[in-house]
Amino acid sequence: MNWTLLPAARFANTDSAARWEALRAAGPAAPMLAADFVQALLAEFGRGDELLAVCEQDGETIAMAVLASQGRAGWATFQPAQAPVGLWLQRPGADLPILLASLARSLPGPALLVGLSQCDPYLVARPADAARERSSDYIDTARISIGAGADFDSWWNGRGKNLRANLKKQRSRLAAAGIATRMDVLRAPQQMMEAVADYGRLESTGWKGREGTAVAADNAQGRFYRDMLERFCRRGAGSVYRYWFGAQLVAMDLCIEDGDCIVILKTAYDESVPKQYSPALLMREEACRRLFEDGRVRRIEFYGKVMEWHTRWTDEVRTLYHVNHYRWPALLRLHAWLRRRKAGGSDSSAAPPQPDGISHVS
Repeated sequence: MNWTLLPAARFANTDSAARWEALRAAGPAAPMLAADFVQALLAEFGRGDELLAVCEQDGETIAMAVLASQGRAGWATFQPAQAPVGLWLQRPGADLPILLASLARSLPGPALLVGLSQCDPYLVARPADAARERSSDYIDTARISIGAGADFDSWWNGRGKNLRANLKKQRSRLAAAGIATRMDVLRAPQQMMEAVADYGRLESTGWKGREGTAVAADNAQGRFYRDMLERFCRRGAGSVYRYWFGAQLVAMDLCIEDGDCIVILKTAYDESVPKQYSPALLMREEACRRLFEDGRVRRIEFYGKVMEWHTRWTDEVRTLYHVNHYRWPALLRLHAWLRRRKAGGSDSSAAPPQPDGISHVS
């Protein structure tokens, strides 16, 4: 097992992206780990000193990761806020603890800790806690699975009575007020500049606008989403859903696809719309109907933290996790002691604090 370390800034200018895609294709569909997504992240949020780690065994690539230094003695997967999961790929069946131990020995400096952030157990099985590995919960996230031959009406009738009744009532109110609803789906690369600008205007109507963290056409987030969505749309794998009350744009979803999976990366709605309407949920109902009828998608992934409304749409919930690999078992024990001490002697599910020079992956 041999690791090669390359400047991640050269990801797009070598054969690295092709190798990344080949490895990704060996596992479950994961749109948010596509090379197009990685390149856009690095272009907008990379510091320039990230590493691309490539592991080979018997002439085969078995793992790849984009890593960022964490202080003086730690490394972790590159994790901008816009990435739903950490940038780690491994061939199905590969042993994660063995890969991490080998990687720790190959990284520059005294790599006392290697952290993988926001791992999806659907993509990488969560390892058991061991002498040098410790995992911690990140968030619960939800998905909707669409079985082969499933029809929307049967699935929708299986949702809660209150959800169905509330949305039906909202549609009746809109009709009585003479407000027509419609949904359009943008898929062309040349439409993404307008789509991201529209999204930014919607997001700015809410708390993100007040706090200055909303997407905007001319900020880093806006540039990232435009670049990334254009890349996906060039190969027919990006989509933006827009929902209208008459001539008023009231809700949007930014989505990426891969094989049988669609990921809803971001949702925004116009918070000036009267409270008796739920434009994002009305859009979600129509979008789900279209996806069921289209028949291509088998998984609708949200990847955000499970909210109450998610539980009305699905009962499929799983826990994303972080995992730390410690160079020596004694370091893990030290961190566990510090965690207990910080918690006043009680057990805590929070991630352990790190000694000077090491930051936790979260």
